[in-house]
Amino acid sequence: MVLTGVKLRIYPNQTQRLHIKLNFGYNRFVWNQMLNMLIKRHENNPQAPLPNAFALNNLLPALKAEYPWLKAAESTSLQATNHGLIIAYQRFFQSRHGFPKFKSRKFPKQSYQSRMGIRLIDEQHLKLPKLGIVRFSGRQISGKIKNVTIRFSATGKFYTVLLVDTEIKQLAKTDKKVGIDLGVADLVITSDGIKHPTIRFDKQLAQKKHYWEKRLARRRRQAQQVMAWEKHNHELVTRELSDFRNYQQAKRMVAKYAEKIANQRSNYLHHLTKQLVTQYDVIKIEDLKTKNLLKNHQLARAIANQAWRALRAQLEYKCEWYGKQLITVNPRKTSQICSNCHYDCGKHALDIREWTCPSCGINHDRDINAAKNILSA
Repeated sequence: MVLTGVKLRIYPNQTQRLHIKLNFGYNRFVWNQMLNMLIKRHENNPQAPLPNAFALNNLLPALKAEYPWLKAAESTSLQATNHGLIIAYQRFFQSRHGFPKFKSRKFPKQSYQSRMGIRLIDEQHLKLPKLGIVRFSGRQISGKIKNVTIRFSATGKFYTVLLVDTEIKQLAKTDKKVGIDLGVADLVITSDGIKHPTIRFDKQLAQKKHYWEKRLARRRRQAQQVMAWEKHNHELVTRELSDFRNYQQAKRMVAKYAEKIANQRSNYLHHLTKQLVTQYDVIKIEDLKTKNLLKNHQLARAIANQAWRALRAQLEYKCEWYGKQLITVNPRKTSQICSNCHYDCGKHALDIREWTCPSCGINHDRDINAAKNILSA
């Protein structure tokens, strides 16, 4: 049994949409109030021990007494907000992440989490706390639902992410091992000589996305000029960017194409990683430092499009689920050493895709040779 995340698109009615957006506001308000309290507490007593989620939950009744409209919120969502805030706050003091930020209603992506009252009605309907029955589309759900996260995307769509306790059947053993070299021209090159090509989803939709990006920039500039003129005239009612419909339309269209690119890339990676985990029992992959590689400004966009870290993360949990093994290997000199005689031929320029070993005379494909070295490492 493993915990899996199932993302579904939901179609709430107008009343349910209002409740969802109100709950976003309730949780955002509690987050900001609790964060402000933690900041003042630390300023007054820097040596005080770090609080826990129970301490913040004990403050919720007093907060609801001061702000009665908070009683309309889904109670477990406020507790989940406190839990998430404490984790972010503690991680900062462990020097692992930045300090938690105050949340804004202007942020295009909003979410909250609930832990109780979640039930699957049938193959197309789900019962959610404070919302009732909501229609959804997506994959079928099997297992016990632990919690639910309701999200609102920048494109105006509502999603729910279910944490489900699911039984995973391990895949059949194949007694095969493979080394994987990650590249730019080809995303995955295996030691078997198979190359899985790179698909530039960002370039396929680049023209349409750029069309709306230009309009977004122009409409933002025009809206800012109007707001500046209103401020200059000391008008009583001043507008914000969210009040300009043309600007909001262009913003949604840019977000739509960005979301489509991300979904296509994620779908391709999921199919590819599942194929690799099915075919091999042991997978060896190079431990690339993507942050360092992105400093090459000529290849930064192409490298970012590859999503190597996402591919590795998918391989990690899928190998754990299906009883396979993933091993990370230091990529040092994997492209320089001959996989046949282990002669170090020195560094090759990126435009050299094939080379002949001066020691044993074998002609190597650069990427396949690197994959073989990763396998033997």
